[in-house]
Amino acid sequence: MSQSATNHLEILRLQVINRLADLLEGQTRTQFYATSLSELILSVHHEITGTLNQALGSGNQDVLNEAMQYAATTCTRLDDTLSLLFSERSRQWQQGGEHLRALMSEINGTIASLSTTLIEKDLLERQSRVLERIILSHERVAQWKEFVQEILLDFHAIFPFNFFFIAFAEEHGLSVYLYYIGTYSEEVRRQASEMLSRRMLIDLGLPANTPLDIEEFIIPNAATVSSVDDIHLLTVSVPEHAPKLAGLLGVAYASNATLLPQEQSVISSILAVMVMVVGSSKILSRTLAELEYYSMHDPLTGLYNRRHFNAMLEYEVGRSERHNHSFSLLLLDLDDFKDVNDSYGHPTGDQALVAVAEVLRAHLRKGDLPTRIGGDEFAVILVETDQQGALKVADTMGRNLRELTLNSENGKSFHLTVSIGVITYPQDGESISDLLTGVDVAMYRAKELGKDGFSTIDTLKDRIQINRNTRDQAEHLRVALQEQRIVPYFQSIIDCKSGDVFAFETVARLKELDGQTISAATFIETIEKYGLSRDLDQAIINKAFATKRENMLNADNPEVKLFINLSAQEIQGRGILGYAEELCNKLAIPAHCIVFEILERDAISDMTNMRRFLTNLRRKGFAFALDDFGSGYNSFHYLRELRFEYVKIDGAFVRNILNSSVDYALVRNLSNLCQDIGIRTVAEFVENQEIFDALCDMGIDYAQGYHIGMPLPEMCYATAKNLAVRSKR
Repeated sequence: MSQSATNHLEILRLQVINRLADLLEGQTRTQFYATSLSELILSVHHEITGTLNQALGSGNQDVLNEAMQYAATTCTRLDDTLSLLFSERSRQWQQGGEHLRALMSEINGTIASLSTTLIEKDLLERQSRVLERIILSHERVAQWKEFVQEILLDFHAIFPFNFFFIAFAEEHGLSVYLYYIGTYSEEVRRQASEMLSRRMLIDLGLPANTPLDIEEFIIPNAATVSSVDDIHLLTVSVPEHAPKLAGLLGVAYASNATLLPQEQSVISSILAVMVMVVGSSKILSRTLAELEYYSMHDPLTGLYNRRHFNAMLEYEVGRSERHNHSFSLLLLDLDDFKDVNDSYGHPTGDQALVAVAEVLRAHLRKGDLPTRIGGDEFAVILVETDQQGALKVADTMGRNLRELTLNSENGKSFHLTVSIGVITYPQDGESISDLLTGVDVAMYRAKELGKDGFSTIDTLKDRIQINRNTRDQAEHLRVALQEQRIVPYFQSIIDCKSGDVFAFETVARLKELDGQTISAATFIETIEKYGLSRDLDQAIINKAFATKRENMLNADNPEVKLFINLSAQEIQGRGILGYAEELCNKLAIPAHCIVFEILERDAISDMTNMRRFLTNLRRKGFAFALDDFGSGYNSFHYLRELRFEYVKIDGAFVRNILNSSVDYALVRNLSNLCQDIGIRTVAEFVENQEIFDALCDMGIDYAQGYHIGMPLPEMCYATAKNLAVRSKR
């Protein structure tokens, strides 16, 4: 019970006590007056009787007359007294009656108030039961119209309305949802629909000719009505803050009875809650629908996205296998599309992608699946289409896209071309992996052939197998790096004049689980292609530095240098030099003992970063060697532009100096040039004593090769020293 009701009852209790006290006092006074009146009458009666008896006993007429006169006077006084007493008694009765009437009025008002309170409590309890059922969930949000029906059954138990309606003002018009509580004739439903729709348009401020989208629901119930003339409405508007949602909902009922304020309040509160439920459900349902749409569609072009493409490709493979059908797959990649974005801006690029999507839609059959799988790549599943049919579609697509004229925001026109890969199931591949790999290779083949065309994989199946093997090898190498099975081997580099070991070059070797050792030449391209170069560089540096530290402690010449190959990516400044510097400090290895080498083709491909790399390298105290020197088209130019401590002459020249006068002249001239400008030379691929002797005659500073020493897991001096003795003899 509320605090106000409690205060009201306390006031009533005090008032009743006061009124009853007044009545009790009046009753006491009445009883006192009655007793006094009785005593007065008895006293006067005794007095008159005694006087008359005494006069009669005297026999004297005068005494008797006097006694009679006295009795008459006494009775007169008694009459006056009784009149006053009766008047007072009447006043007290009247006052008591007023108190009783006031008390009855107050009690009646209190009882009415209590009755109202009891009605509100009952309504609130029933309202609570309705609200307890209103629990939002994914299923109810997705099926909010049916959820409303569940709520209405409980709502109807509180208030027997006839119709419930919801209206939302949307872009296409007014969406109206009518719920009929009970069974009504078609005429009554028509009348109710017209009347309620008209009222909704007025309440929402919409024109009378606004298009209506009416959806009707019938909720079985005993309620009925034969006419809508006396229908009353209660409505609640959807709050204005609801995003992108305007509308109202309410109930319509036919009743001669006037709703009590408490009933109207409870009904309005339930409607207010239903506004939030219905409004939230509508928004959430719309959001879920949008999320579901964009989970399968590209937001820019409206085409299906990669996720749906993958699902449908899997479905089409299964369907075609069951029904023994062929289908084809097209992969379209716009040629040089980056230039469009760079030249005209990304908004123009987006418009171009939308235009491409429209071309795809316009020139495909119903049932074919055009998709945008990312960036400027599109894919098309051509159902029940063989290779010849797919090639015709590819030709048509290419021609229509080529003829499409596009305009930039500044009014300039431009055109697009496309390279298309074509693959057919099952002749070109029976698995999803084979189809995707094949169509990708075919598309890049179309690029290689000059773009603006299409290609199949008829002549490319060997390349696909090579690609697949390369990918498998990449994963194998990734595991080997994690398990530290790629290790450094060391090949000695000797001083051609003294025959002493000058340095060791580190070369990578893969240790297979079966004990086999694999040369880096078989896997270095895969390492570079799949971004494993940095992991390889760190692994080799770690182990090579540890070996170098051990060698410094045990060898006669701790100043022997260590040549370490770096990948081209390290020129971009990915931190390998800092890593090597920290490791040198940790292991107390002098930085001048470390020589980093990079292939000539990698060094000259990025001159700007190469200069920065060399500056950083020398700042840390390291030296640099240019590997495979002479293999480039303009090697002398780079000798002028960049400064190197060492150049390693390309072994392709060295191994042929005895058989080719050209190679002999090249190596000799390179040696002379480097001597003149202060760069020391290292000759690779020294495979016999004759080549070694010829190199010594040319003035080559250092040499390495299988004749001098094989790559070994440890730094070994024995073979090199023996060779040095023989060479001196």
